[in-house]
Amino acid sequence: MPMEKEENQNSNLDNMEDNRDSNDQSNPIEKNEDLKPGDKIKELEDKLARAYAEIENQRRRFEKEKDDAFDYGGFSLARESLNLIDNLERSKVALENDENLKNSEALKKIVDHLDVIQKDMISILKKNNIEEIKSIDQKLDPNLHQAMMEIEDDNKETGTVVQEIQKGFMMKDRLLRPSLVAVSKKTNKKDKNLKQDQKSEENQSKSNEN
Repeated sequence: MPMEKEENQNSNLDNMEDNRDSNDQSNPIEKNEDLKPGDKIKELEDKLARAYAEIENQRRRFEKEKDDAFDYGGFSLARESLNLIDNLERSKVALENDENLKNSEALKKIVDHLDVIQKDMISILKKNNIEEIKSIDQKLDPNLHQAMMEIEDDNKETGTVVQEIQKGFMMKDRLLRPSLVAVSKKTNKKDKNLKQDQKSEENQSKSNEN
């Protein structure tokens, strides 16, 4: 019996040693006891420098987000408000094409009022750094213009904006919406020659009749 008791005690001691070894191996904390004092200081300096760099990056991101929110916080509202200007323009065109109102004094007064409202709205947009995009006679810029159609015009360089279908606007350096435009293209030579031949034939026919 004493022998069995002693063996059990020895077994328990062995198990305790094994548990301690296992705990030491699973410990994720690295011991730097073997590092020299100078190396420890350098390691701490590196960690501090990385932590400071991360804090500085976060500060810059925060500053940029704050500036963007201040400068472009009303971006969506500004873009939606452009629909009001479009509707005013469409209203004027519809009224001017109304046969019952054409050349009437009532039409003139209504159009004048709509013009005042439209100018006031554009003025408000300008005060908030929203500007119209220049389009007519400008070279087509894919970043600012969206070509909707081509118009033959031999007097303009190919790709020149000759008609503005819908005004585009910028908010500071950001595009609110592009201008919808028509651009010039050169007359097709075959069509041009055909038109000239037809014109010559007409002139010749008139000459023969005389």
